[in-house]
Order: sequence, then structure tokens, then C-alpha cells
Amino acid sequence: MVSPDDIRRRIETALPGARVEVADTTGAGDHFEVQVAAAGFAGKGLVEQHQLVYGALGTLMQEIHALSLRTSAS
Repeated sequence: MVSPDDIRRRIETALPGARVEVADTTGAGDHFEVQVAAAGFAGKGLVEQHQLVYGALGTLMQEIHALSLRTSAS
């Protein structure tokens, strides 16, 4: 089971200085809402921003059934 802290740590490691908020929407560890604000997103489109987050999560994505992402440059 994936925890919000697992997700937060992976994103913060990949995007130093990012502000990350993670909510487990069902309590089952497989549905999450994630908000990420990172300077590393500057000049990147929404798809590129989301790809960076997916890349940061890596193998955790195999255990996540639903992921709602909101990203922005800080």
C-alpha cells in the first residue's frame, strides 16, 4: 500500500524545493489527489509537468489506481 508520505518524498526528491500536498481520497492507499508547485515546472506545459511527477513516482504508479494531479510553477 502506498502512503501519502511515500508520494511526497518521491516528488520532493525529484523536484527539490517543490511544495507538495497529497491526500489519500479513499483511505485505501490507491486513490490520491496531489498538488505540486515547483520552480522546475517553469516554461513547461501541463503534460510535461505531469510527466515529471509520474517519473518521480516511478514504480509506485503500479500500485496507484487513480491519481488526480494539479501542478504549477512556483
